[in-house]
Amino acid sequence: MEKNTIINKLNHNKERMLTTLKWIVFSFLVGIVLGLIGAFFYHGIRLATQYRLSHSWVLFMLPFGAVLIRFLYHLANYDNDGGTNLVLSAIQSDDNIPKRMSGLIFISTIFSHFVGASVGREGAALQLGGSIGNSVGKLFRFNDTEKKTMIMVGMSAVFSALFGTPLAAAIFSMEVVSVGIMHYAALVPCVIASLVARGVATYLGAPNASYEIESIPQFNLMTGAQTAFLAMLCGLVSILFCVALHQSDAWSKKLFKNPYLRAFVGGTLIFVLTMLEGNQTYNGAGVEYIKDCMAGETDTFAFLFKIIFTAICIAAGYKGGEIVPSFFIGASFGCLFGNILGLSPSLCAAIGMGAVFCGVTNSPITAFIICLELFGMEGAPYFLLAVALSYMLSGYYGLYSSQKIIYSKYKSNYINARTK
Repeated sequence: MEKNTIINKLNHNKERMLTTLKWIVFSFLVGIVLGLIGAFFYHGIRLATQYRLSHSWVLFMLPFGAVLIRFLYHLANYDNDGGTNLVLSAIQSDDNIPKRMSGLIFISTIFSHFVGASVGREGAALQLGGSIGNSVGKLFRFNDTEKKTMIMVGMSAVFSALFGTPLAAAIFSMEVVSVGIMHYAALVPCVIASLVARGVATYLGAPNASYEIESIPQFNLMTGAQTAFLAMLCGLVSILFCVALHQSDAWSKKLFKNPYLRAFVGGTLIFVLTMLEGNQTYNGAGVEYIKDCMAGETDTFAFLFKIIFTAICIAAGYKGGEIVPSFFIGASFGCLFGNILGLSPSLCAAIGMGAVFCGVTNSPITAFIICLELFGMEGAPYFLLAVALSYMLSGYYGLYSSQKIIYSKYKSNYINARTK
């Protein structure tokens, strides 16, 4: 009996070691491949944006760009694009991710930035990485549980390669799926793939994202209270952003049953708004404007205009995601708050970015880590307080309708509800 117990333990340890070795090898290889793809994706978006900024005639394509994207998805027999929601559903259940998703999101996101749609890029990274990770799992005949892990590995790798925050990328794919629990079995492969992908992307010229806070006052009762007030407001702003995205999509579908007409009207509206604005502040991801906010400069209603532009573009059918726009919204709102109350506008812009990102994704750990990676450790007390309050006060709203709130934000109760 004792001999059988020892043999069973040895077999169990052997199986565990082989499983660990398998994940190390696969996550390393996937990190290399997706690091290459992420770097090419980054440079594609960069070149598309540079061309648009130096050739303003491209903006005249806005009314037709979303129509072309709709037609491209139709040709690929993928009219009902689930986007990031489909990736999250595939992890939660056994929903299938079509192989064509990766190619479609790659092309359509670069094209969206080319014509000037107000979209991000990290949402596209989650879809791209999730689709490729799922394909790898199928190719090597992983079981259902392993395929779900591979989807998270792919998400982490491309997010890291594209945005340059490997620590946050490793955690985000595990945290965003089910709020209240984390899939720790995916920790090692997600970390390895994220770090490897970032290394490959850095070698190929995709820079790390980082911002400098001009001044950070001492954290005390007064600055803590101001930060808490800002975080509460950011929680409300994140709700406004989520509601605007979901309602604009619902209203556009109700008003314009034909998807091509819906795309044309949305693109035309963005073109008109851009002409009225007189510049391209709200077109594209808005990374340069975030730098202005970090320098303490912002327009009063910039965060509202970005919400409007992004909501219309997503409803029209442009691709790219909403995460970088949430950074824009948080930075501009935080900077405005700092200028009004006299607290460092640069610090408030950083706090706003982290708080709004947390509110729309319901991912407090990722939000805190991403603040540390983007802004450094000195502002950690501010970031931690802001992220915690924004998480609680943003309610059960979120960017992704497939995201599940497993445990209540207010009590230790199991609720298993989808975000609004």
